[in-house]
Amino acid sequence: MKYYMPVRVFDEKDCVSYHAKDISALGKRALIVTGKKSAAINGSLKDVTDALRQNGTDYWIFSEVEENPSVETVFAARDRFISENIDFVIGIGGGSPMDAAKAIALVLKHPEADLEYLYDKSADPSALPVVCVPTTCGTGSEVTGVSVLTRHDKKTKISMVHRVYPALALIDGKYLKSAPHTLIVNSAVDALSHLYESVLNAKSDDYVRMTAEAGLKLWAECKDVLTGEKQADEQDYEKLMRASAFAGMSIAGSGTSLPHALSYILTYDLLLEHGKAVGYFLPGFMAEAPAIERDELLSLSGFDSIDDFISFINRVLGKQDIAQSELEKTCIAVASNQAKMKSASFEVDEKMLERIVYFRQKNGMP
Repeated sequence: MKYYMPVRVFDEKDCVSYHAKDISALGKRALIVTGKKSAAINGSLKDVTDALRQNGTDYWIFSEVEENPSVETVFAARDRFISENIDFVIGIGGGSPMDAAKAIALVLKHPEADLEYLYDKSADPSALPVVCVPTTCGTGSEVTGVSVLTRHDKKTKISMVHRVYPALALIDGKYLKSAPHTLIVNSAVDALSHLYESVLNAKSDDYVRMTAEAGLKLWAECKDVLTGEKQADEQDYEKLMRASAFAGMSIAGSGTSLPHALSYILTYDLLLEHGKAVGYFLPGFMAEAPAIERDELLSLSGFDSIDDFISFINRVLGKQDIAQSELEKTCIAVASNQAKMKSASFEVDEKMLERIVYFRQKNGMP
């Protein structure tokens, strides 16, 4: 076994301000990568720019990252800012800006890089240093080396092969305060799926289970916030963000499994939110998992049974009408990918995959 998680993590209130010197130690010219609005609304962008100004660091802002960022967006940022001699990149937001920041840091380091460079295992994987400031509680991208990008030419999402681990992760629960409840729910379901998939994974080990168990226990303490039975307080926001980070550490060790593999076509074709797309297949995946391990994971995350878990998913994600043709397309795509079929800790054949994909339909789930 080996455990590799080289990210310096600071998890505390106002950590961006407290660690302004750590940020600026990475260079004198920063590129901030974020989405169009949320970073300005939740205060994270101001915190970062204040920290940079405090230490005399010049910065540029690229605020055009879309949900499920495309490779075209990555290269557009590279081409716009390559002449600015950027020293490091700061990703602010959910998984989309943080994943984009990693890829942008790679291609800024390699101005000659083209699309194929992102998927060339023999290419130089070095990148500019990256700082991640998460503002959602789902992806865990702040502690992984993974960058998942939309490939319009292939009509799906694919991870680039190079691992770009952030130099710093600055985690502050206060950025969740202004997030819509639906965003928090979708993000938290994604984090839960990371925790489950990392353990029910062919590459899982004791270190993965260690971080997953920590994440599941924290996640369970916030379940009533997700159902709306409790108004979230500062501690809940902190726990949700921390659970997401533990989930990121877990998948950094083992990777994701079938629910994520199945989700990508729905995300691309239907523009379904990532958490909802993953959550669509999660009940079927858990129903097929070995009972002893599954029930332990469910118990750690606050569920009495698989039925209790399914009821929760129905309640928080609501009705999801997915066309039969989309499910067939998804099933065929994953069935033809042996690496994805072998990603689970238990043997999955095409018949089991079909049961996972059509579980909601066959069990009358909305």
